[in-house]
Amino acid sequence: MSEITPPGSQESGQDKDWNQDIINRLAFAALNEQRRNRRWNIFFKSLLFGYLFLILFMVYMPGNVDKTKLNLGKHTALIEVNGVIADDADASADNIISGLRNAFKEKNSVGVIMRINSPGGSPVQAGYINDEIKRLRDKYPQKKLYAVVTDICASGGYYIAVAADEIFADKASMIGSIGVLMNGFGFVDAMNKLGVERRLYTAGQSKGFLDPFTPSKKSDVDHVTGMLGTIHRQFIDTVKQGRGQRLKDDPRIFTGLVWTGEESMELGLIDGLGSSSYVAREIIEAEEIINYTPRDTFFERFADRLGATFASSLSQVLGLKQNSLR
Repeated sequence: MSEITPPGSQESGQDKDWNQDIINRLAFAALNEQRRNRRWNIFFKSLLFGYLFLILFMVYMPGNVDKTKLNLGKHTALIEVNGVIADDADASADNIISGLRNAFKEKNSVGVIMRINSPGGSPVQAGYINDEIKRLRDKYPQKKLYAVVTDICASGGYYIAVAADEIFADKASMIGSIGVLMNGFGFVDAMNKLGVERRLYTAGQSKGFLDPFTPSKKSDVDHVTGMLGTIHRQFIDTVKQGRGQRLKDDPRIFTGLVWTGEESMELGLIDGLGSSSYVAREIIEAEEIINYTPRDTFFERFADRLGATFASSLSQVLGLKQNSLR
């Protein structure tokens, strides 16, 4: 006798298997989603922990201790002026003045050396530093400041140096460039050859003066040379005030020329030949040199960038918009 299969029983079995497969897939999908969420949660927690650890390490690491707050013995304080003197450079007035103040304020610093290796830069920044040096010298008359030139001390670099009690340099150092310049390019002929028309709209008769794409005007040139002449006179007065009778009566000094250390001694631009170690050992008589130049550590620079990135990412997550003036 043959077995009779009830109608629809085979189809019901297939439906049952199909439903079970769907349930298994949904269960595995939910489990995988939970695992992904858990991994991302661990990742972000680890990232936050690492960031906080880096900040704490940066603050409390031994190499980041402020030397001016330690119990130092007698020493020579050193401030470095390296590169172009500008507001956004390492040799900015803020950085140099901050180091000078700490160096003068430290009771165990016997003298201060300002080691200069600069081709010049902003007359405003150099003027700020020159004025602050004179103020600090008046406030701490018992503490001498010596400028020591390495490779070059020109223009704004020398503007700073003349505020020191004495200036020392190497015999091959480049010193001077007591002058002021402003330069640029003119593209009038090039525009004509290319057939390009210059369209410049201004409010103010001289607002577009010295535009490189239009012919220069005598009135504009006279105005600029007069302005440069005023700054040059200020520079000359500052040099004469700083060097006094030590400066030789030589008309070449203020022409913008540069000289070697040996020639500079003959002209009265410097007082002697010697390095920072020589001045510390023989002049100040405190051979140990401690550098007071403000510097960001690697971890501070890294933390600043990481902090900015973190803040930017957070603002995007929260839907915040950052406005800027340009």
